[in-house]
Amino acid sequence: MRLWTVHPAYLDAPGLVALWREALLAQKVLLGLTRGYRFHPQLIRFRQQSDPVAAIGAYLAGVHAEALRRGYRFDAAKIVKRGREVRMHETKGQLLHEWQHLRRKLRLRGARRYAQFARLASPAAHPIFRIVAGGVRAWERAAPAAGQVAVTKSRSLRVRRGT
Repeated sequence: MRLWTVHPAYLDAPGLVALWREALLAQKVLLGLTRGYRFHPQLIRFRQQSDPVAAIGAYLAGVHAEALRRGYRFDAAKIVKRGREVRMHETKGQLLHEWQHLRRKLRLRGARRYAQFARLASPAAHPIFRIVAGGVRAWERAAPAAGQVAVTKSRSLRVRRGT
């Protein structure tokens, strides 16, 4: 699950669809409607809000707005609305960390989209985020380097292959 700090406009089509689905799943988790992903680190910043469901609803609204701009038909009725504007703080370090991660993904699967943003050093953030000074968040799990072993929640081992 990746709930991007970067603005959804930078995502390619598969990335935007995945973000919509993952944010809907996050909403379900925050509503207590599923047991899976309850402890996922991407949910920490939403849980820290006074109304986590309103926060994820505002996040989904931003993703939906980008989908509409592109002509997609994401179902807005799936967003649980709380009727208030939500603003969250996120750090510049987190934004830039995610930007580098997204650029790597785009380089592999969307050369045209990657080329469009390749020289952009600092992207815009998702509309609910206000960027403040700071580094990468502690909840961000850095991917293991090539050849390193990562232990997953199921206690199985996964080796990351070099790309």
